[in-house]
Amino acid sequence: MDEVRDELVRTAERLFAGGVNPAVLREAEAGGWPELLWQAVAAAGLTAALVPEEAGGAGLTAPDAMSLVRVAAAHAAPVPLAETMLAGWLLARAGLKVPEGRPLGIAPVRPHDRFEIAAASGGFRLTGTASRIPWARSVTALAVLADGADGVHVARLPAGSFAIAPARNVAGEPRDGIAVDAVLPADAVARAPLGLDAGSVQAVGAVVRTNQIAGALERALALTVGYARTRIQFGQPIGKFQAIQHNLAVFAGHAAAAMAAAEMAAEAFDAGLDPVIVGAAKARAGEAASVAAGFAHQIHGAIGFTEEFGLHPLTRRLWSWRDEFGNEAFWHARVGKAAFAAGADGLWPMITLAS
Repeated sequence: MDEVRDELVRTAERLFAGGVNPAVLREAEAGGWPELLWQAVAAAGLTAALVPEEAGGAGLTAPDAMSLVRVAAAHAAPVPLAETMLAGWLLARAGLKVPEGRPLGIAPVRPHDRFEIAAASGGFRLTGTASRIPWARSVTALAVLADGADGVHVARLPAGSFAIAPARNVAGEPRDGIAVDAVLPADAVARAPLGLDAGSVQAVGAVVRTNQIAGALERALALTVGYARTRIQFGQPIGKFQAIQHNLAVFAGHAAAAMAAAEMAAEAFDAGLDPVIVGAAKARAGEAASVAAGFAHQIHGAIGFTEEFGLHPLTRRLWSWRDEFGNEAFWHARVGKAAFAAGADGLWPMITLAS
């Protein structure tokens, strides 16, 4: 499987290295949709990575799929690859048809947002509002989790059937508000699999954001080390100065911790989404994003903020992703409550993942 993953990563690296450039990033931040880049992503089969083979997807394990997410994040790719993977996974788990090759989204993404669904003439009526939905204006459909009288449901909500209140995160990525009052056909709605609820969707989103943070940090570290080696000050590279070396060492430590957290979270995806594991991983990655992005800009100085340089597309995404699908405070509270509930006898097994 390592050979398969390596080949997938090489394919993704070639695709995003050739398809993402300053012009594409500028166009996306101005509100454009990078159709050529998306076509290349879809043609490579990356969007269906988490969809089972029997449902028409690639059927990859979560660790393999998340390795592709990290590559896209390392290039600050302005497309909803991660969200499309998640939406496809959710729809397929519910037994619903997954639109092929088109951008998809997932809703809700914040803990207190809710949708309701009820039987209606000809199908089901879906109602509700949600905020900060990634890429809502650009998707073909949203995979929506909704509460019904008989339990949780998954609905495939097509574009054009919900109102959009445009908004963006600090990275310029769409994070739109939506309002829904739509009647959907019966084949667009299904009962959610047992155990799948708003909490588990929050957890899968946290897994994805953790991996995106790890990928962006790895790239930001490489840029920063390269700059420190070539930027001459007082007759020598700034990387020779002890203060810079110290900051780079701390940066590298946080990047390594984020990568370890990303791999741990990806494994937890396939193992049942233990909220303690996912929460610890997301919280650690968020901390790494905060500290390391600061060091990156300190070392680069003014050039790190210039439009032409490749650092700020990464750090602005890091600052955004650390807060999405639960920030450090959110997940620290969840992990703390789980530790308290485990009690004195259960704490050590919980920490060591022993049965």
